[in-house]
Amino acid sequence: MRNGWGRDAHIPALSALPEFEITAVSTSRQETADETAKHFGIPHAFADPCKMVQHPDVDLVSICVRVPFHHQLGMAALNAGKHLYCEWPLAATTEQAQQMHDLAVRKGVHHMVGLQARGAPAFNRVRDLVAEGYVGKVLACTMIVTTPTWGAEFTLDWAYMADRSKGNTLMTSLGGHSIDALCFCLGEFKELSSVVANQRQRVKIVETGETIPMTSPDQVLLSGVLQSGAVASVHLKGGFGSGTGFLFEIHGTEGDLAIVPADPSQVTYTQVSEFILRGSQAGKPLANLSIPESYRWVPQTVPAGLPLNVAQLYKRMAEGIREGKCVSPDFDVAVKRHQLIDVIQKASDTGIRQIL
Repeated sequence: MRNGWGRDAHIPALSALPEFEITAVSTSRQETADETAKHFGIPHAFADPCKMVQHPDVDLVSICVRVPFHHQLGMAALNAGKHLYCEWPLAATTEQAQQMHDLAVRKGVHHMVGLQARGAPAFNRVRDLVAEGYVGKVLACTMIVTTPTWGAEFTLDWAYMADRSKGNTLMTSLGGHSIDALCFCLGEFKELSSVVANQRQRVKIVETGETIPMTSPDQVLLSGVLQSGAVASVHLKGGFGSGTGFLFEIHGTEGDLAIVPADPSQVTYTQVSEFILRGSQAGKPLANLSIPESYRWVPQTVPAGLPLNVAQLYKRMAEGIREGKCVSPDFDVAVKRHQLIDVIQKASDTGIRQIL
């Protein structure tokens, strides 16, 4: 665990929250598990995750490994009766995600999916401003999301993402996070059309120079109508490092809102990057809007950057467990998002506008 999402985001987030104590860690090899446990002062280390989830000191399991392993590990944790936080995508397929959801419900445990944009202060502020009528009636929204991943080259570590069947693609991963952020702010889609394209049939492995087939999409175009009647467009672009990295604009009868990256020179990740909120009313130019401190739910000890939104969700999960209430985004949200991605793919495959 010398690098990775668990080390860089989850462990710093959990370590800074007084509601949690990290009692065990599991990696693929005992050597790296021991090394991680020693480095972070974690009492128990496992190479076998099935043994970890059975340990009496473990109340909640966090899955932050590659998507193909989410279902197997998640089902093991749920069968052990543990609360479960699982990274997005919840599973490699909608069927697997539904199985995890159903088992979590049967076991009566708390469950959360890592759609971290729902913990971001900027997106929560936009959601509230829209609900309060800042832009009036929402007429339209535009989202552009680009990433250097799913381009012409992959490292050996990430080569599996070129294979659509592995479940971690431009549309499922980056697309899921981004489209969920749009729906979180503005509501669900009512109907949609799409183009899901694979423009690069073969890609190069950086370390070896060999080429492998790519079945994952590198372009996703989505246009539709939200349940509110607003029209929406989304363009996900893989393999792009310049130009517009991220933009989310909302246009209404009374004003406009825009979320833009705080640092446009950095690669933008919808779920964890830092954003600036801009707004305009009565035809005035867009200007920066402050985000009240109340949108930060976690202590100042939580580091900025990758851990912040992760910690925001964990904070909500702790409150739900303590108070016996449902938490969001839960596996209900995850299954709904997986189903929406299936509809987007179907719209592209058939060329027929889909009614949800």
